[in-house]
Amino acid sequence: MSVLRVFAYLKRYPWLAIAQFFCATLMAVAVIFFPMITGHVIDEILPDSARRDELLFWVLLALGSFFVRDGMNCARLFVNNYFEQNVVFDIRSDLYRKIQRLPLNWFDSRRTGDIMTRVVEDVTSMERVLIDGIELGLVAGIQLLAVGLVMYFTDWQVALWATLPIPILALGAYIYSKDARHRHKAERNATSALNSMLHDNIAGIRQIKSYAAEDNEHLSFNRLSDGVRRATLYLMKWWAIYNPSMSFAGMFGYVMVLGFGGAAVMDGRMEIGGLMKFFLLLSLFYEPVTKLRQLNQMIFSSRAAGDRVFEILDSENEKNANDGEKLPAKFSTHVRFDNVTFAYGEQNTLSEISIEAKPGETIALVGPTGAGKSTIVSLLTRFYECDRGTISIGGTDISTLNKQSLRSVIGYVTQEPFLFNGTVRENLVLAQRDATDDEIWKALEAANAASFVRDLPKQLDTNVGERGVKLSGGEKQRLSIARALLKDSPILLLDEATSAVDNETERLIQQALDRLLEDRTSFVIAHRLSTVRNATRIYVLDKGRVVEQGTHDELIAVDGLYAELSQRDYFGEEEDEV
Repeated sequence: MSVLRVFAYLKRYPWLAIAQFFCATLMAVAVIFFPMITGHVIDEILPDSARRDELLFWVLLALGSFFVRDGMNCARLFVNNYFEQNVVFDIRSDLYRKIQRLPLNWFDSRRTGDIMTRVVEDVTSMERVLIDGIELGLVAGIQLLAVGLVMYFTDWQVALWATLPIPILALGAYIYSKDARHRHKAERNATSALNSMLHDNIAGIRQIKSYAAEDNEHLSFNRLSDGVRRATLYLMKWWAIYNPSMSFAGMFGYVMVLGFGGAAVMDGRMEIGGLMKFFLLLSLFYEPVTKLRQLNQMIFSSRAAGDRVFEILDSENEKNANDGEKLPAKFSTHVRFDNVTFAYGEQNTLSEISIEAKPGETIALVGPTGAGKSTIVSLLTRFYECDRGTISIGGTDISTLNKQSLRSVIGYVTQEPFLFNGTVRENLVLAQRDATDDEIWKALEAANAASFVRDLPKQLDTNVGERGVKLSGGEKQRLSIARALLKDSPILLLDEATSAVDNETERLIQQALDRLLEDRTSFVIAHRLSTVRNATRIYVLDKGRVVEQGTHDELIAVDGLYAELSQRDYFGEEEDEV
């Protein structure tokens, strides 16, 4: 059970658990004093006016018992809060570390909003079983045991009638719990779907506004919000029946004590003070019973959230995410793809691809959309694992390498540059954590980005906004190139780094790329003829296969697919150079 797995985290803090148990036990003992004192005062002190002076002592003793109870409760809450927050921190930390180690194909089938809901809201729901679960479970359990023993010691016959509703309460809890997991899971899934949709719409607010789709998206939001409403109402309907029914069953115990306890007083087997003591004990007995009923509800809510959290924690890690061989300090950047085959699910993407890049060579990948160019780059970085064949660097099969070691020697500039919601400096030092300002400015100069960064309000300390929204597309791309330059990796991957920008920006980016390509083994996916023309070797792909390879002049002479692409505007405005 996921709830038990949550409590397994408590083993990391044994002394805090012992402190909790100690405080809860003292609270349970202290709470018994008042009924005992009340019974003694009514039967022994009040009838005898000569013992009037003793009354103050017993009153102060009763007050002292409440002081001990609440003092221990205060200490327990401090311990519990510290205990619970440590455990929640551990769970979130484990969950985030796990998410970072999952393969990219795991993310391909999941929505970002759903993952965020699991990390934030579901872990918070699990937190309730730690805070209230310990409070309701531990404290209520000890109090129930202690008060029950005193009740049976006082008068076992009346106590038997008083506890008669317990089997009824247990049966009610069983009936309520039978399908509770599915009810709570449906509510959590509905909430997650709503959060996912909200995340997507906020991220895509410009597209929604540009297509005047506000009303349609509002209808979609209301549909998912109504799903949350219906799932929550179904959950509440069961609780609305269960909670009052169990409360009525508990009150049945009070009626039994009134009847059979009153008869015991009339028969002379019990004093009036004893009956009053029994009623006070009974209130203390059914108080934890009520708390345990609430705990039952909470456990199933936490269990539904826990199932979603542990589904991530139980997912299979990337192969060699943290183990595997490490590349030596000095290695050959000779890259080979030998008969590599790969499929996204059932869709075959690459078939028996063989590509070679010797140290210092620039390899251009050309082909129609969907030919598999970007997939080759993703396989080299091991974002995905090839189904058959091998990819090697310096003769070492990369499937045997530690992924951090592999990716530390690869620089990657994507078609759509991604910048984090932080400063320019924070985005660049992602490549080199200990980079100095001088090193950052040198990288910016080489990327033709220094001039516009100097014009920013706070220069390196300027916040670029979410996904770099405060910068133009060309500025974001040049910062991405500066980041790759700062990393200074011996192997470089460029995925259409000059797409969708104006001619002047493209010229600046291309100058930066020319510097970036120097003395590196590079794989370039490009629609710019100058980059392709200057490549050491060009591989032309079509439908996941290499159909042509050679230099620019050789491929033009063959008059095949490459020549056809050149003639139908594949290389943009520079086609007249062919």
